[in-house]
Amino acid sequence: MAKRVDSQCNTFQRAIAVLGRPWNALILNVLQEGPLRFSELSQRAKGPGDKVLSSRLKEMETHGLLLRHVEGGPPVRVSYELTRAGREFGELAQAIEIWGRSSCKRRSPAGDKTPIGA
Repeated sequence: MAKRVDSQCNTFQRAIAVLGRPWNALILNVLQEGPLRFSELSQRAKGPGDKVLSSRLKEMETHGLLLRHVEGGPPVRVSYELTRAGREFGELAQAIEIWGRSSCKRRSPAGDKTPIGA
């Protein structure tokens, strides 16, 4: 039993290591709508600079979450598309949104955050 728990903890930690990186979950969520060119993705993600976005896309490609497609030019166009594993994040994103709505309290009038579950 302890071995199974350790395995589940390791799997959970690996998933959180990918999703916990700044911008990764947002990028995966934006790509749920379908393939996008780099410029479109950058515009819709509204946050990471091009250098950071490029780095995160390479990481997620390495993890098998998305595919990079290069279309000959000129100009050369690069687009990104989720793999099956990347699309599966959509279900998780919906669950997180539901959890967030029900569990995260609104800011108090003073601007302080009320602890989750309080």
